[in-house]
Amino acid sequence: MGQLSTLLAHLHSLAGPAITLIYPLYASIQAMESPEKLDDEQWLAYWILYSFFTLMEMAAESILYWIPIWYEIKLVLVAWLVLPQFRGAAFVYEKFVREKLREFGGSATNPNSSSPKDKASRDKKIKNKFLSFVTSKKAEHEAYCKQQWNNSFLPFFSLLLY
Repeated sequence: MGQLSTLLAHLHSLAGPAITLIYPLYASIQAMESPEKLDDEQWLAYWILYSFFTLMEMAAESILYWIPIWYEIKLVLVAWLVLPQFRGAAFVYEKFVREKLREFGGSATNPNSSSPKDKASRDKKIKNKFLSFVTSKKAEHEAYCKQQWNNSFLPFFSLLLY
């Protein structure tokens, strides 16, 4: 009886990664290689939801620790998201996530600004904002490196030369 319980415990610990990571990874690769767009949406929605779910789980870890069957609940929920018979990830994304994105204006398919001109100006603003952020960080990094060189390496090399 002890060997059976050990085997079940090991299967239980392997079920989580198999359902949450290994099968979705395989299915995502298959979806990327197929010409259909529907399966791409399913797996992209899955990875978005899984990432969000994992972050929320990490934040609420101290509370979830006290729920004895949390791991089993998580496996059932993720299995529903993963299994192609249910298409749970696409369903949750369509019904909840996309609606919230539209509500807060975070969707690229916002009906208020669907013209190509608006999209181009929005893309240009994002690009300029990114470039100004990167440029300022680059200048800060160069100043930091110069300071480190002057404070650390120059005295060391001057000792070697004498």
